[in-house]
Amino acid sequence: MKIDIKSIGSVCSGIEAASVAWNHLNMDFRWFSEIATFPNQLLQEKYPYIPNCGDMNLLPQKILSRTIDAPDLICAGTPCQAFSLAGWKHGLNDARGNLALKLIDIVDANDKIRIEDQKKGTILFWENVEGVLTDKTNAFGYFVSILAGFETFLNFKWGSAGIIKGPKRNIAWRVLDAKFFGVPQQRRRLYLLAGGTDFNPENILFETGLDEIPCYPKHSLVFEKEGHKFQVFREYTDCLYSSYGTKWNGNAAAYNGSLFVVQDGYIRRLSVLEAERLMGFPDNYTLLNKSKKTCQYQALGNSWAIPVVKWLGERISNYVYGASMFIDSHNDFLFELQKYTINDQGIYVDLSGDFITINHQRINVSPVPTNYKFTSIHDVIEVNTDESLYISPVGCHGIIRRKQERNLRINPELEKVLLMRSSEMSYEEIEKKSLVQKRGRYATKNSQTVQNIPDLFSK
Repeated sequence: MKIDIKSIGSVCSGIEAASVAWNHLNMDFRWFSEIATFPNQLLQEKYPYIPNCGDMNLLPQKILSRTIDAPDLICAGTPCQAFSLAGWKHGLNDARGNLALKLIDIVDANDKIRIEDQKKGTILFWENVEGVLTDKTNAFGYFVSILAGFETFLNFKWGSAGIIKGPKRNIAWRVLDAKFFGVPQQRRRLYLLAGGTDFNPENILFETGLDEIPCYPKHSLVFEKEGHKFQVFREYTDCLYSSYGTKWNGNAAAYNGSLFVVQDGYIRRLSVLEAERLMGFPDNYTLLNKSKKTCQYQALGNSWAIPVVKWLGERISNYVYGASMFIDSHNDFLFELQKYTINDQGIYVDLSGDFITINHQRINVSPVPTNYKFTSIHDVIEVNTDESLYISPVGCHGIIRRKQERNLRINPELEKVLLMRSSEMSYEEIEKKSLVQKRGRYATKNSQTVQNIPDLFSK
């Protein structure tokens, strides 16, 4: 029997990547749940006929009281900051991390109503940062234990891909990287699917046909576009993070150069339009009346990579209920890997690695889809950008100074550009940065441009 996903509820909706990614599928979003100001404004403008229920903590009661529909599928991207490097990995000690557990209450409430209405159980689609798998508070273990219906909490070394068969729900997950789906952004994210014991999410998440992990193709890092000269520092960018609009110069990507562009000899940050393209959104999707760029950057950095979610949505919509691709007619797994029986209630299978062999057939569990797609960073770059995106000589010097103080590695081509731009600093600008006092190399004070500023950075 083919799955029939007609209705969707969206939790922690953000700017609704799912609505964009699944727009071509016959799926009807019944409600959103979002509290942040800018995403709320965007949802109201772009999806005015879909109710926004606000606080996700109120959803279980709304569903149980039938104030809102109990949809076929619930998609959620509960806050990742509690599990990410940027959020200092506080896990379940962070209230944002605990929202992942509240999500289970929502799914349970949804299942209760669906059972009353003699419908199949809820399909859950959950996205989060890869760091949730290694969170020191075992947030992922608590999440999947309760979701699967185990009486004890599981505490394993969680693999980048895995399967859990539980007394209440079956679960599978896989880390996927957006740069293999048609956007030039390295964005590794965990995607988890769960449903009733008759649902085998591994048949959706895992594939056959890929023999090896492909190398990202080389592209010229110097190119021309519409009469302008450009330089980039990598074929793809690092993960676009939510604070890019305000902390663009303090992240690791500031030193590998992946989030910088040199245009006609001047270095700048990525524009909002370029960020939208890196995420796979339509151009100007986040452009609202009087919207601030920082809000747009933040919303995009917190969102989902459209082509990855589109790929998953299409595979979900084509799912046919039936036997697991990993289990034979005797209900036994067809391969020898790390398998853990859990109190005779279920099983966890660690699928760490890129490929699993079953009866001489290779199963792809890697971050790369079998039908991978590459695009060039050239296609992302726009020509007409805001002057505020360009980095001043002082800003360029600040990046170099932090690199020296913290003994950080830096892309050598980026360093050349930053030093050249820094050389345009006036004496007064240098003095404000205390370089004259620290080096004692200049005895006279004037406003002439210092030509050999790179010497200031030698040890």
